[in-house]
Amino acid sequence: MNRFENRTFAGWWSQDEEEPLFEESALRKAIFDVIRPVVLIRKKGRLLLGRGGTITLQNSQGVCPGEKSDNPGTYPLAAYVPSLHPDALGDPYFKKIFNLRYAYVAGAMANGITSVEMVEKAGRSGMMGFFGAAGLSPDKIDKAIFRLKNRLNDFTFGFNLIHSPNNFELEDATVKLYLKRGINLISASAFMDLSLPLVYFRVKGIHRDSMGEIVCPNRIVAKVSRVEVAEKFFSPPPDKFITQLLDKGMITAEEAELSSAVSMADALTAEADSGGHTDNRPAFTMLPTMISLRDRVAAKYKLARPVFVGLGGGIATPESTAAAFAMGAAYVLTGSINQACIEAGTSDTVKAMLAEARQADVTMSPAADMFELGVKVQVLKRGTMFPLKSAKLYNLYNSYGGLEDLPEMQKKILERDFFRCSLDEEWEQTKGFFAHYDPKQIARAENDPKHKMALVFRSYLGRSSAWSIRGDQSRKIDFQIWCGPAIGAFNEWAKGSFLEKPENRKTVTVAMNLLLGAAFLTRINWLTVQGVSLPPGLGKYTPVELSQIGSLLEENIHETLKI
Repeated sequence: MNRFENRTFAGWWSQDEEEPLFEESALRKAIFDVIRPVVLIRKKGRLLLGRGGTITLQNSQGVCPGEKSDNPGTYPLAAYVPSLHPDALGDPYFKKIFNLRYAYVAGAMANGITSVEMVEKAGRSGMMGFFGAAGLSPDKIDKAIFRLKNRLNDFTFGFNLIHSPNNFELEDATVKLYLKRGINLISASAFMDLSLPLVYFRVKGIHRDSMGEIVCPNRIVAKVSRVEVAEKFFSPPPDKFITQLLDKGMITAEEAELSSAVSMADALTAEADSGGHTDNRPAFTMLPTMISLRDRVAAKYKLARPVFVGLGGGIATPESTAAAFAMGAAYVLTGSINQACIEAGTSDTVKAMLAEARQADVTMSPAADMFELGVKVQVLKRGTMFPLKSAKLYNLYNSYGGLEDLPEMQKKILERDFFRCSLDEEWEQTKGFFAHYDPKQIARAENDPKHKMALVFRSYLGRSSAWSIRGDQSRKIDFQIWCGPAIGAFNEWAKGSFLEKPENRKTVTVAMNLLLGAAFLTRINWLTVQGVSLPPGLGKYTPVELSQIGSLLEENIHETLKI
């Protein structure tokens, strides 16, 4: 604490009964006590921690002539850091609009990996969770809706809507289910362009209240990595879709008229290098660009309420969380690290595999839902052969016109190492799936050998995620596990702590550690920019138990967070 050399001071500190301290451990404890301010003073060339006392600010230049004062017990104020409760991070209006305490979102991971239990824990904790509805049938989504509406009541929660360019009917049916069941908050993900069902969800029910203000009851939190797509969500719904909806009698003339005054999304997550669908964008360039674009579009359309912009993809440590808020993120969104939590709707085998992953243990692989388009998803490569095998399928698809055109050796490899049955048997199984989910694909495949091959290959890709969720040990080598490099960063940070073991990873415990850690590190930075050079290691935050966080924040955290 004696490394301070800056002789420009903000004012004076006058002590009361308590003497200032010169102890490194006391300084760390004071910074960690985020609900109380930190006062550092200079006394006889040393930096001391002021306790209690009174602060008097200097003139506008903030310069003190020296260390001495005419008043006994009064010393130069070297640095001052205000309190920073974790619930103060993020945009306060975002939290108000969505009825949240914390600017923290548990992002939707498909096939129910972001489970009912995870969404419930997040909601009861004053955070926002989105159920991972992608890949599930409307019947399964409906069951999740019933459970969450019965459990969460007035707490905030939402459901995912994934773009389905090859299955308009499924996307349309999902939107109509949400509207029928009163689900008015969705996470729109993997959209390459807006769709008619998405626009319908947004504008249905829009009206003016008794004060003449426009009310848009159906809210969208988009997850986007491309600027050209983000601009569509920052803008009002396109006229072409509004006209179609009006012509079909799906919306009223008033809804059509008012739609031009609102943006497509209420909030937009700038999706950086994430798990699943991703463009591997760098967060530090993406977020400022998205915020700047948002401001331009809001000015262009004279929107009364600009879209909130948050950050996801790589949020895994207190440092990344603090950096996101420092760059102006309205909120942070987590994904990969949640999959390793005990509430995640996946197998213990997967959670154990994720707990061992490093940042370089991920790679891009063909996506099951957009296979023919060449779209890829980011997955775990450590402990599974899925990335190599899925890449082989895509190469075969690009090289041959149909299953019948494959060389005999390749057919045998597919039957033995991929499908574990003949290609004819695999096609029959594939037909059974699409007969239930999207029958028109079968008719098309019967007349298009290449499409038939794509459906069979997609069958392997789709089931590989189901095998991992079930923890099918006979198929462990084929597990498809969506995750980004965030999981490696999280594991490195958690190493040696109680969070190193997957059985200790709880959604809210992880979230509160990221938020508390971000508050702690932000206060460290506030000291640094005031010229305080801290001892090495003092700024390191290690995970603490949820009960300890409650004690620090002076609240019964289990009661406060309703968990």
